[in-house]
Amino acid sequence: MAATETIVIDDGPIRIGISACLIGREVRFDGGHKRSDFLVDIFGPFVEFVPVCPEVEIGLGVPRESLRLVRENEAVRLVANKSGADLTGSMQRYADRRTRALAVEDLSGYVLKKDSPSCGMERVRVYAGNGMPSRDGRGLYADALIRRYPNLPVEEEGRLNDARLRENFIERVFAYRRIKTFFAARWTIGGLVAIHTAHKLQLLAHSPSAYKDLGRMVATAATTPRDDLRDRYESAFMDALKRIATPARHVNVLQHMAGYFSDRLDQDSRRELTAVIEDYRNGLVPLIVPITLVRHYVRIFDVAYLRGQVYLEPHPKELMLRNHV
Repeated sequence: MAATETIVIDDGPIRIGISACLIGREVRFDGGHKRSDFLVDIFGPFVEFVPVCPEVEIGLGVPRESLRLVRENEAVRLVANKSGADLTGSMQRYADRRTRALAVEDLSGYVLKKDSPSCGMERVRVYAGNGMPSRDGRGLYADALIRRYPNLPVEEEGRLNDARLRENFIERVFAYRRIKTFFAARWTIGGLVAIHTAHKLQLLAHSPSAYKDLGRMVATAATTPRDDLRDRYESAFMDALKRIATPARHVNVLQHMAGYFSDRLDQDSRRELTAVIEDYRNGLVPLIVPITLVRHYVRIFDVAYLRGQVYLEPHPKELMLRNHV
């Protein structure tokens, strides 16, 4: 794979684990659901969902008694709200078994239900002995999932209402799929150089320090045991993309790309490009505006290095994620 080639995701479906209530299944404690229009109608056509409802799968009915997390000394327990039944052991055993079984599902991401004592990713209510809740908990199933798959892109549906978090999550899903697919095949150091090169500007937009560290890792790849190299690179790559790409970092990348062809632009075109990038910096236009203009010039001047950069199209344009950041 040459460094200038477009990185292509394989033909298999991109599989996303998801709390079953978010795709409209009536599995909530009250017999309802929490269908997400964005996940089902917009993101759904590009992926295949793997629905999971931990509370139903440990044998609780629908409808059922609501659950909550309770802190006892240093331990956090999962307790039925009215009866006081302790379901901690059942949920922990299930979570260990179910997350282990997810390995065969080849997931590229996971969306969890916010605030759930089983599925909440962060800021879940934990009740103390006096009944006053703190917002510092994580659902028992979510905790097992994140611990077992630290590189897997995981997000809560509530946080996906934030345009930047939504774009970041889906960017990570497609990036993880590319990296995972690459390392699953008979990969070479030359191939690693190529896939790293294709993601350079994407990494720079997220973390300049990680961009440098990953570059050094690839430069010394020949002296690193293969399994160690694969694990270290994938972990550092996905950690870098967790850092939200700020407007200032996007501007840095846009200006860097403009340097490849600005000397071939006439004065008016250079001025227009500079103005569009500044408009983005100042929040007057979304990211898609300067990106579209840069892509136009990359195509016109056939800049091979930039043509192969994932940064220019990290996810399907039909999702229109960069129209809102």
